[in-house]
Amino acid sequence: MDEGAGPLVAPDLLRQLVYLPQASVLVAEIRRTIIGAAILALRPSVRAGGFVGTVDLLVTDPRHDVDAVADVLIEELLRSARNKGCASVEVARPTDSAERARWDRRGFREAGVLLERPVSAARTAVRQP
Repeated sequence: MDEGAGPLVAPDLLRQLVYLPQASVLVAEIRRTIIGAAILALRPSVRAGGFVGTVDLLVTDPRHDVDAVADVLIEELLRSARNKGCASVEVARPTDSAERARWDRRGFREAGVLLERPVSAARTAVRQP
C-alpha cells in the first residue's frame, strides 16, 4: 500500500483493522519474517441469514511456496469466519488462472462478480497433538 494514498497510511489502517471486532487480520510468518497476510471483513446480510465474510486481502511473498502459504491463510480465513458466525465467505473473482484455481480447490463457486463458499461446508485441518 502506498504510504501517501488516501486519508489513512498503511500502519494506521492496520492498527484500525486489528481492533475491529468485524475484521480478522491474519499473518503467516516463518522465523519472524512475514510471508503472507490476509484480511477478512464481516458484514451483516439478511439474504445470507447472518454475517458474510469478505476476503479483502490475500498476499504472499513470492520467495516462498505461494500455494502452500495461500492455502494455510485461506483455511484460517474460513475457520475465523465460522468462529465469528458467518454463513458464507466471498472474494472478488480473480483474473489470474492460478489464483482462480486456488479458490476453486477450496470450494468457492461463482456468484455474480464474486466467488462464494458456504462456511458450514468448510473443512478445517485437524491438528495432531
